[in-house]
Amino acid sequence: MSRTDSPDGKPVAVLVHGAFAESASWADVARTLHDRGVETVAVANPLRAVDTDAAYLVDVVRGLGRPVVLVGHSYGGMVVTEAAAALGDVVTGLVYVAAFVPERGESALELSGRFEGSTLGETLLAYPLAAGGQEFRIDPARFAAQFAADVPADTAQVMALTQRPVTEAALAQPLSVEPAWKELPVWSVYGDDDRNVPAAAQAFMADRAGSRGTTVVAGGSHAVAVSHPDAVASAVLEAVGEHVAFAPAL
Repeated sequence: MSRTDSPDGKPVAVLVHGAFAESASWADVARTLHDRGVETVAVANPLRAVDTDAAYLVDVVRGLGRPVVLVGHSYGGMVVTEAAAALGDVVTGLVYVAAFVPERGESALELSGRFEGSTLGETLLAYPLAAGGQEFRIDPARFAAQFAADVPADTAQVMALTQRPVTEAALAQPLSVEPAWKELPVWSVYGDDDRNVPAAAQAFMADRAGSRGTTVVAGGSHAVAVSHPDAVASAVLEAVGEHVAFAPAL
């Protein structure tokens, strides 16, 4: 597939949520992108393991039959990074939203603990899985303060109740491929009051990946796509526009 196979020259924005979230967390971002004429798909990330989650994302993208910009939130950054390596030229850019931007061999757990400031561990509830291992969810009573401190209380309550658990295996599994951000343009958006993935960690990862545009939202929580959807949509529009601006003529 060439990068100009889409009717309007624009890639599809594929939004991949992370742990303790679900696809509706992209609602306002998706609405803005749609209103700006960008086709958008919010994927239901299984949150089981990096490799299998990425394989599912690859299937979704190949089913679209179009170039894409992959947008990952939180643990979703692990998934889009792994998937992009398998998709090759189908991916035109990567946008990381309060997300992990891993190097080969790095896991979400390792990256989140490399810098001080995360209070996520003390808010987690764990329970065993019949197939082995365990999964985590955030204590609903502590979800708002931990995950969505700048989100209206009623919205944060719904997010707490609809959160999707993640396996410990997914958080511990390292990236197994050479990261596509070494070849693709990257954009980064995060809040400076993120209590899941410290802002210092996100600044380090964005700089390492050579981010073309880094937006730091003052007072922004880990749920920055919910609290500041315009900032996130703006970064995605930049990524989509970058593709259009540099697409070869037909």
